[in-house]
Amino acid sequence: MPAIRNIAVGLPVKDGHVLALEGHDRSRELDFLRAIGGGIEFGETAADALRREFMEELGVALDSAEPLGVFENIFTYEGAPGHEIAHVFAVTSAELDDVPLDAELRILDEGSPVRWVPIADIASGIRVLFPVGAPESLRALTAR
Repeated sequence: MPAIRNIAVGLPVKDGHVLALEGHDRSRELDFLRAIGGGIEFGETAADALRREFMEELGVALDSAEPLGVFENIFTYEGAPGHEIAHVFAVTSAELDDVPLDAELRILDEGSPVRWVPIADIASGIRVLFPVGAPESLRALTAR
């Protein structure tokens, strides 16, 4: 029986853009965005996991991580079912602030592209952002 995965993801925001991973689900022919982060290890807080994941995936340190919400995400990816409890954070990083809006980064351990994406594209439905709860959290974050 598959397990429920606890994850922590962050939403870095800069000049009306959010930094997100670009992905594609071949089974649904769906291009999507995914908030950056990953699994929470046993004995690790969600915030600590998030800091570790940003270092492992992008090689950057986070200056702050503010919880925005916890969301249940039941989904299908590449035809396989998934179930996550997603801890979503607003994050800041001086290192990411220095990354130009037209830059393309790569996830260090797998090579997936990461880009600054206009928040308006997500708000209007042009682009889809996962996990569940991330778009709502982004909307609340930018409404401040």
